Amino acid sequence: MKLVRKDIEKDNTGQVTLIPEDPEDIWHTYNLLQVGDSLRASTIRKVQTESSTGSVGSNRIRTTLTLCVETIDFDSQACQLRVKGTNIQENEYVKMGAYHTIELEPNRQFTLAKKQWDSVVLERIEQACDPSWSADVAAVVMQEGLAHICLVTPSMTLTRAKIEVNIPRKRKGNCSQHDRALERFYEQVVQAIQRHINFEIVKCVLVASPGFVREQFCDYMFQQAVKTDNKLLLENRSKFLQVHSSSGHKYALKEALCDPAVASRLSDTKAAGEVKALDDFYKMLQHEPDRAFYGLKHVEKANEAMAIDILLISDELFRHQDVACRSRYVRLVDSVRENMGTVRIFSSLHVSGEQLGQLTGVAAILRFPVAELSDQEEESSSEED
Repeated sequence: MKLVRKDIEKDNTGQVTLIPEDPEDIWHTYNLLQVGDSLRASTIRKVQTESSTGSVGSNRIRTTLTLCVETIDFDSQACQLRVKGTNIQENEYVKMGAYHTIELEPNRQFTLAKKQWDSVVLERIEQACDPSWSADVAAVVMQEGLAHICLVTPSMTLTRAKIEVNIPRKRKGNCSQHDRALERFYEQVVQAIQRHINFEIVKCVLVASPGFVREQFCDYMFQQAVKTDNKLLLENRSKFLQVHSSSGHKYALKEALCDPAVASRLSDTKAAGEVKALDDFYKMLQHEPDRAFYGLKHVEKANEAMAIDILLISDELFRHQDVACRSRYVRLVDSVRENMGTVRIFSSLHVSGEQLGQLTGVAAILRFPVAELSDQEEESSSEED
C-alpha cells in the first residue's frame, strides 16, 4: 500500500489518500472502511445521452465520485472489494443522492474521509504501508488424493489451489493403478506449486502431511526436476520444509505453523506470532485457568485490574457496524497498551483468527490470577447446576 497524503486533525477527523498495490492491500482497505465514511475514487458510470435528433444512446464514462458508504462487499478469494453508497458531491454525470457502486482495485488511487480516525485504523494503515509486511510463506497441505496450495500473508491465508484425485486402493499383487494415480496426483501438485508460488518473494514453502506422504512427494518432485532440468525448483530446494499435519485440509495448516522447526524459520513473520500467542493461551487455559480469560466482560474486568499481559483480539470486531460497540473494543486495545500490555490483532481470514473467533473473538493472558473473576465463574457454574 502506498500512502499518498495524510490529513488528520488533532480531533481525529480528516482524510487519507492511498493506492493499493496488490490483493493484500484490498483486504486492508476492507478493514479501513466503515458505513458512514466518505470514499472518493475513479469509477465507470453508464450515462444516457440524447442527440439533437432526439435519439437516446448510452456511453460508459470514467468519472470521479464521492460516496457516503452504505454497504461494503468483500470477496476474500478473488480479493475484490465493492463499495455501494450515495453520491454526496456535485458531478456532471451523476445526481446528488444517486446510488453507485465503486469497485476498488489495485493501482487505483482513492481518498477515504472519516469523522473519527481511531488508533486501530491508523495502525493498520502504518502496517499496510510497511513493505516488510509482504507475503513470505507458502504451504502445501496434503494427504493421499487431496492437497491445498496456500499463501500465508501477514493478514490472511489464501487458498490458491485445491487438488483432488481419486486414488484406488492397493490390491494384492497389483499396485499399478494405485501408483499411477498417485503419480498423476503428485504431478498436478507440482504444476500448482510452480503456477501459484512466487519464489522471488516466498522465503519458505511448508510441505505438511500425515505419514510419509510429504517425503514421497518431495522425492518425486525433485527427481522429476532433475530429469527435466527444472531450474526453478532445483534453485529453491532449500526453501522447502517438511512438517507433520493431521490431514490435507486447510485447517491442518495451524498444526504445521506450530511446529518448533517452522516457528524458528518463520520467527520474523506475523502469522507465526499469532499462532504462538494462541497456542500460549490454550496452554495457559489448560495449566493455569486463572490466568487465561475470554469473552469481552471478563477481559474488561481483567483490564480494570491492570492484569492483562497479552490481549488477543480479532479484526472482525473492529468491523462492527454499531459505533458504540466498536469504540468499546478500541478503548480496550488502547487501555491495554497504556498498561504496558501487548496487543495482537488477529486476522479473521487466518486459521488462527478463525479459532479465536470461536472464543468470542477476544481473549487475554494475564500477568497474575484475578481472584474475583475466578469466583464469578464458579458462581455462574454453580447457578447453572
